[in-house]
Amino acid sequence: MTDLKEMVKMAVSALEEKKGEDVKVIDIHEVSVLADYFIIADGSNGNQVQSMADNVEEVLGKAGYTCRQIEGYNTANWILMDYGDIIVHIFCREDRLFYDLERIWRDGKTIVDVKEL
Repeated sequence: MTDLKEMVKMAVSALEEKKGEDVKVIDIHEVSVLADYFIIADGSNGNQVQSMADNVEEVLGKAGYTCRQIEGYNTANWILMDYGDIIVHIFCREDRLFYDLERIWRDGKTIVDVKEL
């Protein structure tokens, strides 16, 4: 689990490096078998959203983690990156408000400060 927590911290840092906004981590391991953590962030436009995804893939790739699947990269409205126990969701702002994953996964535990993981 320690590696998983470090992976979450690296992904959050990679999103923040590209000015990802409102980055949230939701611990869903007790409410779902899909993953242990959702990381959710948004950007102001498609280019920024793609840049954030590229940076997550580069940072985690250098650490030896492989993304199993990436969905939505070309449209860049909602990019989903599946790392198995961690799923990264990167939205354009309007789409994040529309899909409202935080509300859907409110039974999970929102991590306020990733440093405390």
